[in-house]
Amino acid sequence: MQEVKPSFGYGGSFFRKLLFSALLLIAFALGVLDFYLTRYTAARETSNVELRLISEAHLIAYEVANVPPTELNRRVGEAGDRAQARVTVMTHAGVVLADSQHDPETMGNHANRPEVRLALQGRTGASVRHSATLDRDLCYAALPFTYRGQSGFVLRLAVPLFELSNAVSAVRRRIIYASFATAALAFLLAYFFSLRISRRIGRIKTFAERLLTLREPATVPPAVNDELGALTHALNHMGRQLRDSIDKLKVESSRRNAVLASMVDGVLAVGQDLRILFCNESFARAIGADPSNLDRTPLLAILRDSDLFTVLEKVLATGESVTSRVQLAAAAERVFAVNAAPLIAEEGRGAVAVLHEITEIERLDAVRRDFVANVSHELRTPLAAILGCAETLLDGAMQDANAGNRFLETIRAHAIRLNSISADLLTLSELDAGVSTAPSTFFLKQTISTAVHIIEPEACLRNVTVICGELEDVELRGYKVRLDQAVVNLLDNAVKFNHPGGEVRIDAVPMADGFVKINVADTGSGIPKQDLNRIFERFYRVDRARSRQVGGTGLGLAIVKHAVELMSGRIEVVSELGKGSTFTFFIPIDITPHLPPSH
Repeated sequence: MQEVKPSFGYGGSFFRKLLFSALLLIAFALGVLDFYLTRYTAARETSNVELRLISEAHLIAYEVANVPPTELNRRVGEAGDRAQARVTVMTHAGVVLADSQHDPETMGNHANRPEVRLALQGRTGASVRHSATLDRDLCYAALPFTYRGQSGFVLRLAVPLFELSNAVSAVRRRIIYASFATAALAFLLAYFFSLRISRRIGRIKTFAERLLTLREPATVPPAVNDELGALTHALNHMGRQLRDSIDKLKVESSRRNAVLASMVDGVLAVGQDLRILFCNESFARAIGADPSNLDRTPLLAILRDSDLFTVLEKVLATGESVTSRVQLAAAAERVFAVNAAPLIAEEGRGAVAVLHEITEIERLDAVRRDFVANVSHELRTPLAAILGCAETLLDGAMQDANAGNRFLETIRAHAIRLNSISADLLTLSELDAGVSTAPSTFFLKQTISTAVHIIEPEACLRNVTVICGELEDVELRGYKVRLDQAVVNLLDNAVKFNHPGGEVRIDAVPMADGFVKINVADTGSGIPKQDLNRIFERFYRVDRARSRQVGGTGLGLAIVKHAVELMSGRIEVVSELGKGSTFTFFIPIDITPHLPPSH
């Protein structure tokens, strides 16, 4: 077992601290006294100098009041020699007329000097500051006076602070001498007192050092079998138990922190007063807070959602576990399944809650319900029409050739519609699953030209002109099939929802950021502003009657959006009612850098 040597005695740390503390206190007291006396002496000497300068200024003001301007500088110099001070005369505008120690022609305006400002206000001004003209510290005194019958002039006197510096230096020397003598005496007294105290508590401090520094507490046999020895024995036993308990707590705490930190679910523990006792990083991230600053913070200060408060308050009130669903505004309206249970806290009963996020599950469930409802609705109409026509034919309409052909054409049209819906649903299913071939190299102009040729028969039928605008022949590396789907669907929509005589224009140009901009504009009826953020939803139609009339499935723009996103691109739309719409999407020229490493 390692032996810790006592740190008491002449070189012991406690001895030095006690001794140095006494010396520090003495030094501090002497320093404060030196500072106070120095400031007091400086203030007193400054006041004396200012009073002398003001008295001299009154005499000189009377002496030069009627001196001609040509004689003013000489008389001011003589007065300055007699007063042993620098004398300056200036106008109400701060212009120097005469100065006893400097050429007034080279001196600047003095109107902004503090003592001059006071004198110009009709008061006696004084200040201690550095002179820019003489490059040294001076004491100034200025007063207003009447020169040659005109008021508003200023007479200023200034002297170097030699007297103040000498007086302060003398006081400081005396204090230093007294400080050395006092410090020597205090050092001797503090030394003997500190040595005596350190020896008395040496053994207890040695044991305390062993408790703090050793993993296994050392035991020190008592030198004498007395009360101090019994105390040492008890402290030895306590030290071993304390170290064992601390080690166990550290292990348990490390395990708990590791488990909670690795949990994806948020964990929150609160006390009886709903103050946060603990929360993990997942909960803090969910509400956008810093977990290191949440200890003992009132939950109401960071969270305003009544649902979670209701769950926790119910647990605190009943002492029973509660399961509920809550939506947190502080967590960007995300939805959580909350399991809360009672917790034993220091100040009484608390509560701990585990928040499992189910936002995506609920969103997918809502999407599934909407999708089933939309598909059912879309399939019901053509199936009902086919069933009705078939029953009519079976009831005898086949005997009438014209009526029979008309019903068969209706069946054929709705069968085509059902086929289009199923084909679009399969395409969307592939896009949702991310199914795609490996990227290939192809030319943009050829791809767009092929799409235009596919749409031209429909455009001719509806008397709509398709214009190929600026098409640069850029070599792309990406998913050609997805680009075909996006372009064909956009052109198809632009043609179907146009008016006779309308136009559809497509442009494609490369951008400086490595993307290609493809623009499809039409002169159709346009899209209302309130519908722009929903047109890419599945089965969403701005004009349902016209969409069915032109054979639309309501899935075209959803396919476009998914195809563009699969190509690491983005799509935008601008539309104005009565003037048409413009769809613009951007895809990378080379998709390879945008693919995940595992692709």
